[in-house]
Amino acid sequence: MLDIPSESFQEIIEGKTKLLVPKGSITEKVPPKEPAFFNPKAKLNRDFSIIAYAAFIEKFQGPKIFLEGLAGIGARGLRVANELKIDNLVINDLNPTALKMAEYSANLNGIKNVEFTEKEVCRFFSSYSKKGQRGSIVDIDPFGSPAAFFDCGIRATMHGGILSTAATDLQVLNGLFQSACKRKYGGIPIRVEYGNEMAIRLVLGCLRVVAARLGVEVKPMFVESDMHYYRTYVKVLNRPDQEENIGYILHCKNCGYRKISFEQKQECELCKLKIGIAGPLWIGKIFDKDFLKDMLIQISNLQVDKVCEKTLNKCLLEAEMPPTYYTLDEIAKKMKTSPPKLEDVIENLQKNGFVASVTSFNPTGFRTNAKINKIIEIFQLSSKA
Repeated sequence: MLDIPSESFQEIIEGKTKLLVPKGSITEKVPPKEPAFFNPKAKLNRDFSIIAYAAFIEKFQGPKIFLEGLAGIGARGLRVANELKIDNLVINDLNPTALKMAEYSANLNGIKNVEFTEKEVCRFFSSYSKKGQRGSIVDIDPFGSPAAFFDCGIRATMHGGILSTAATDLQVLNGLFQSACKRKYGGIPIRVEYGNEMAIRLVLGCLRVVAARLGVEVKPMFVESDMHYYRTYVKVLNRPDQEENIGYILHCKNCGYRKISFEQKQECELCKLKIGIAGPLWIGKIFDKDFLKDMLIQISNLQVDKVCEKTLNKCLLEAEMPPTYYTLDEIAKKMKTSPPKLEDVIENLQKNGFVASVTSFNPTGFRTNAKINKIIEIFQLSSKA
């Protein structure tokens, strides 16, 4: 066993896996970066990863190799190796203490099929970018923006493999620093109620542009949004992307009308005032319905938070729905009334011939193909009922 001093570390169990973590990460409000970073709040995020990777591994025919570029103490990778059936795990981090802790935890769980490397992340991925050496699951979980690692991450993902990246630069992606967002992701956000979906579409749009330059296609399978991060899971396919899936979200601050468009337009179709333009960004689907079903099937075999199943069921309902969601508060504010019940609104929209569903992005959010003026009419019916 590795000799790690015990007073500043402690063992915990997450899922079915024992992990050695810094005590400070459990006791302090903000987990310290020294001696190594571990965020206990990201357990739900890791639970979703376990479900997504379980669903992927079940159907994937090739070698099951997991590459973790910015591993920290290796919590995600070690859980994958311990709780799922994979051939090989490679944990990389620049912090030697974190790697030592990851090695200690691997021994605790009797994980043998694991290697540890201490390289800058793009150097690490470059050493796995040749055909026959790539990973079938590539995971990138940085502090801040993942955009700098899209190129090397895609190159290290084999054909049909999954690349998953997390972004924690929420202020940049939500429109507080537009020029920084344009620099990093190649598109501009605007401040809207559905800002988390817009942010994820900006991340996917950037991934798509980098992939297109490399002559490969990325296909979103699952996305997840939380208070502290946005995470995307894309399948990487070794063929050029023929689909038109980059465009703009047009949003009118005045009347609340919004629309997906391939071109920029200057005025709102409804109220004729100047319209806000977000993008370029991903305007295609962000969920793969079959993959979501596979994820739901896996849950019973895994030890994950109950919230996961509820969230995935919402994702399934919205998978085929139009982009951009509305919130009850947003509509109620326009009408200067208190918001009706979400179920009533969805039911009334459906009764009136529109498609409508809940969304995993917001507990009071709903998706529909009805325009804002129709939604307000239907809201009035709901509040009278």
